[in-house]
Amino acid sequence: MDDFIDCARERGFIHQITDEDALRARLATPGASAYVGFDCTADSLHVGHLLSIMLLRLFQRCGHKPVALLGGGTTKIGDPSFRDEARPLLDDAAIARNKTGIGRTFDAFLDFQGGARMLDNAEWLDQLAYIPFLRDVGRHFSVNRMLTMDSVKLRLDRDQPLSFLEFNYMLLQSYDFLELRRRHDVILQMGGSDQWGNIVMGVELVRRADQHQAFGLTTPLLTTASGAKMGKTAAGAVWLNPDRLSPYDYWQFWRNTEDADVGRFLGLFTDLPMPEVARLAALPGAERNEAKKILATEATALLHGRAAAEAAAATATAVFEAGEAAETLPTLSAALPAAVLDLLAEAGLVASKAEGRRMIRQGGVRLNDVAVAEETALVTTADLREGAAKLSLGRKRHVLVRQG
Repeated sequence: MDDFIDCARERGFIHQITDEDALRARLATPGASAYVGFDCTADSLHVGHLLSIMLLRLFQRCGHKPVALLGGGTTKIGDPSFRDEARPLLDDAAIARNKTGIGRTFDAFLDFQGGARMLDNAEWLDQLAYIPFLRDVGRHFSVNRMLTMDSVKLRLDRDQPLSFLEFNYMLLQSYDFLELRRRHDVILQMGGSDQWGNIVMGVELVRRADQHQAFGLTTPLLTTASGAKMGKTAAGAVWLNPDRLSPYDYWQFWRNTEDADVGRFLGLFTDLPMPEVARLAALPGAERNEAKKILATEATALLHGRAAAEAAAATATAVFEAGEAAETLPTLSAALPAAVLDLLAEAGLVASKAEGRRMIRQGGVRLNDVAVAEETALVTTADLREGAAKLSLGRKRHVLVRQG
């Protein structure tokens, strides 16, 4: 059994840990439980959630029991962390649909026959009585301290409203940890670095309410080498459900990774051993493209299966490397950032911007082989791969956009 903390740190997962030495001692025995929460705000998770999912996967590979906690209860409030306004409130039917949609993703990454669990916090949150909750849980929280949490403070500093409903979110997230410890002996909550304050509050609630030691671990804020938010493209969010994004488009997303990110992403988003990750990350020049293809295939295989990943790789090779070499494509120089609609018209791929809008709505426009979803999408320098971005109309009409 590998040491979870050492493996997670080597692969790039760890940002902060509460009491690392004590946590390491607790994890020395196999079978410990840790959880990550996922609110049901859409019917699919996206690549932005993948870091936490892969961390749960690594936790299980190191001999422990991961818990994917679906937020059937907390979604009724909405996490206010680092948002300028409240999330739209969803009704029970929408939350149930979303819960079904995102629940399918975990089957690809976790072994539920081997100790992993998927739970729903509505199981206990929906049963709470208000006055007993305030007496049993609320008394452990200081409003003074809650006001200093970034998730609250940033909203107030900007004079943006924070409803009393949203203000309760950190109490309920902390209460999740308490219930999971009581019901399933969960000792560790994990999440993104933006959740550090909420996680620490949960650790303290477990200690105050039950006199048990609990732990928190956060992952780093993940951005690309060019500074873009991970998982955001001109086409919008990179969804994990195949009915929102095909395995081919998912493969292309990873294939278009920036050179400087290949090694880091191989460590985070594949199961490849670290010596192989280091070898691929060190490949020079044009050979780096082979590392990107391996990243794309391995990441896609985890989510969609090996057959779908290899089919996507074969399709890409047939379409873009057999007879569609970059040197045969027309080139357009432009001052970036530039609107996709303007570039389509300037390149002669469409007769008018109206036609370009229609083609985008129909899913016929692609940037670096990923469908463009927004009519206002831009091509920026972050989209350049080896000096050019590939803009396509349909499967056969392409142009390389270079910085002019």
